[in-house]
Amino acid sequence: MFNDLRSPLSLLQTRRSGKPRDLVAPGPDAGQLRAILDVALRTPDHGKLAPWRFVIVPSERRDALADLLESAYRTEKPDAGRLEIEAMRQFAHQAPALIVALSAPVAGSKIPVWEQELSAGAAIMNLLHATHALGFAGGWLTGWPAYNEDVRAAFARGDERIAGFVFIGTPGKAQEERPRPEYDNVVSIWDR
Repeated sequence: MFNDLRSPLSLLQTRRSGKPRDLVAPGPDAGQLRAILDVALRTPDHGKLAPWRFVIVPSERRDALADLLESAYRTEKPDAGRLEIEAMRQFAHQAPALIVALSAPVAGSKIPVWEQELSAGAAIMNLLHATHALGFAGGWLTGWPAYNEDVRAAFARGDERIAGFVFIGTPGKAQEERPRPEYDNVVSIWDR
């Protein structure tokens, strides 16, 4: 558990993404992973549709994921070189924990798909906040695997889309703060 006595606001102000390739053991145990996902389920959701799903890829299935990524990549890019294939295999083995997040809009709902997709993104953000609250780091990646049809079909039901691969673990080295936008560049007061 997060043992710091900082305020909740301070907790949010210190969250940063971990680079999945730099995340090492320990990762969350089954109970911690359940707690992280329970927080993700508390996301704003107009219409109570739950337009998202999460698929846990357990460590014993990472080789199968690597095989899937390699096969799909070779199908789409038959001239791929050894380094490209190694990158796909490495993608599958990053960090101790991996959750595939899916955007699962409910067809025919009066709630616009755009709002449902925003809810999926918010669910992932809540997942990342919970990850940080438990003292871990998380990295949300998309990249080629998120947009490949064979990879999508391995995780999705119907028209669902991969919103991202969320890797969770302990930072293997100090996390660097990245530049953030200047407040006045992204915040304004409406005056029309």
